[in-house]
Amino acid sequence: MDIRKLNEDIAVGPQIGAQDVLTIAAAGYRSVVCNRPDGEGADQPGFAEIEQAASAAGMQARYLPVESGKVADAQAQGFGELMRELPGPVFAYCRTGTRSATLWALSQAASQPLPSILDAARGAGYDLSGVTRRIANGGRTPADAVDANHEVVIVGGGAAGIAVAASLLARQPRLDIAVIDPADIHYYQPGWTLVGAGVFRPATTARTMAEVLPAGVKWIKAAVAAFEPERNAVVLDGCRVVKYGHLVVCPGLKLDWNAIPGLAETLGRNGVTSNYRYDLAPYTWELVQSLKGGKAVFTQPPMPIKCAGAPQKAMYLSADHWRRQGVLKDIDIRFCNAGAVLFGVSDYVPALMEYVNAYGIQLQFGHRLASVDGPAHRATFVKAGPDGAQEELVLPFDMLHVVPPQKAPDFVRVSPLADAAGWVDVDPATLRHKVHANVFALGDCSNTSNAKTAAAARKQAPVVAHNLLAARGEARGAAHYDGYGSCPLTVERGKIVLAEFLYGGKVAPSFPKWLIDGTRPSSLAWMLKERILPPVYWDAMLKGREWLAQPELAEGTR
Repeated sequence: MDIRKLNEDIAVGPQIGAQDVLTIAAAGYRSVVCNRPDGEGADQPGFAEIEQAASAAGMQARYLPVESGKVADAQAQGFGELMRELPGPVFAYCRTGTRSATLWALSQAASQPLPSILDAARGAGYDLSGVTRRIANGGRTPADAVDANHEVVIVGGGAAGIAVAASLLARQPRLDIAVIDPADIHYYQPGWTLVGAGVFRPATTARTMAEVLPAGVKWIKAAVAAFEPERNAVVLDGCRVVKYGHLVVCPGLKLDWNAIPGLAETLGRNGVTSNYRYDLAPYTWELVQSLKGGKAVFTQPPMPIKCAGAPQKAMYLSADHWRRQGVLKDIDIRFCNAGAVLFGVSDYVPALMEYVNAYGIQLQFGHRLASVDGPAHRATFVKAGPDGAQEELVLPFDMLHVVPPQKAPDFVRVSPLADAAGWVDVDPATLRHKVHANVFALGDCSNTSNAKTAAAARKQAPVVAHNLLAARGEARGAAHYDGYGSCPLTVERGKIVLAEFLYGGKVAPSFPKWLIDGTRPSSLAWMLKERILPPVYWDAMLKGREWLAQPELAEGTR
C-alpha cells in the first residue's frame, strides 16, 4: 500500500484495490477520490468496487476521472471543490498517482507559491516540472519544450512492445530505443484462460517490467496523453514531451467494462467474473469448483476483441470440469454471442460443435449483453431480429463469465494516427502508418484485420523491426506480414483445437497434419499451450529470438 502524503490534508498514490481501503482508513483518511477512468488496464478494479469498500469502511468516495495527460482547468477546479467538500484528510489515486498530484497542484496554483507546490510533489516522489510550463503557457503544452529525444520510441510495454524492441536490438544492438509504459508488471495474458481453469497459478503469468525490458532500452515510466506526429512528438502524463526519429505504437486495447450498466459494480462478486482481468481469473476457477447445479452464462461482445476464442475457451474448460465432477447434467450452460457464428474460420467449427453438443451448451447468436444486475443474478441481453428490430431477453444466472466490449485506448482513438473507427491506421502488410512514414503500429491497437492475439504480435514484431530499420537505411527490402494469428481453443483439459490462419481466414498450420491436425482436438496441442508456449513467450519472443517468426521479404525487394 503506497500512501504518499502531499500535506496534512491530502495524500495521493497509485491504483488501489478494494482490500486496500481498510488500510487507508486505518491511516486516518476519511475520503477517497478516484482520478483514473475505469477500464484503463486489464488488472484494474472499477470505481464501483472501491466505492462499495469505502462505504463499508465509513468513508466518502468520489469519482473524478481524468485521461492521462489531459487534466483540464475545469477538472482541476473540480478537484479543489472536492477537497473543500469532503471530510479530510483525503486520499486520491490514479494509475501511478501522477494525475492526482497534478490535479492537486493545479487546484492550489492560486493559493500557494509554485515552489512550495513543486517541493511538496517532489517530496512525494512526483516530478511536476511540466506544471510550471503549463501555467506559464496558459494550460497548453508547447511541443518545442522537449524532455527527451530518442531514435526509436515504442509506446507500450506489452507483448508487442517488448518483442519489437528485442527484435530491433537483435538487428541493431546500438540503436537508441525508449519504451513508454506506466505499468510495473508485464502480463502473459494468454495464460489467464488456464488460470481460470485451475491449471496455472496467477503469479506464473506476471513478471516485473524491469525483468522483461531488453538490456539497453530506456524505460520511460509514464502514460501517454497524446501524439503530435507532425512534430515527431509524444506528450506524456504530467505534460512532458518526448521526441522521436521513428515511432512504434502498440499500447494494446481498452476493456470497456463501463459500457455494460451494472457490470463494474458486481465484478468479482455475485457469481460474475472474467478471465480478461488478472485478478478475476482466479475467481472464475472458484466459481467453477463451487457450482454443482444451476445456470452458467458465458458472453462474447461484438468484434473486434482480444483473442476471439477466449470467451468459449472459458466455457469449454468449465464444462469439462463439471463433466469430470459428475454435475454437468445439473448445469444449464448458455453461450450468448453478439456475433453470428461460433468461430470466424469455418474449418474449425465442426470440431467445436462436437464439444458444444457433448456438453449440452445452448448457443444463442446475435445476443449482446446489455446490463447486469449482480445481486439479483440477472443478465439482460439485446437480440437483433432479421428486420432490425431489437428485443430484450433476461437470463438468470448462478455464474456469469463476461467478456467486455473492447476498443482502442482513448489517447489513440482521438489522435491523428487513428482511422475513423479509432484504430491506428497502417498498411496491413508493412504495418507502416498510411500517412506518417516514420510511424509503425502492431498488436491489438492497429486496424489490421488479423486476430488480436499474442501469436499475431509475435509474427508482426520482426516485420516492424525490419521495415523500421529499412526506413532508416539500415536494412534492405520490405518485410510483409501475412495476417497470421493463432488461437489454441482449449476444448477440454488435455486437448486443444489449434486454430491457425492468415488474412481472409486462410488456414495456415505450423505443423504437418500427421503431427497436429489443427481441425481436430489434440493432446499434443495442449502440451504446446501448457508447456512450450510460455517459455517461447518469455525466452524467445521477448528476447528477440524469432523462432518460426522470421519476416518474409516481398518479391522484388530482397
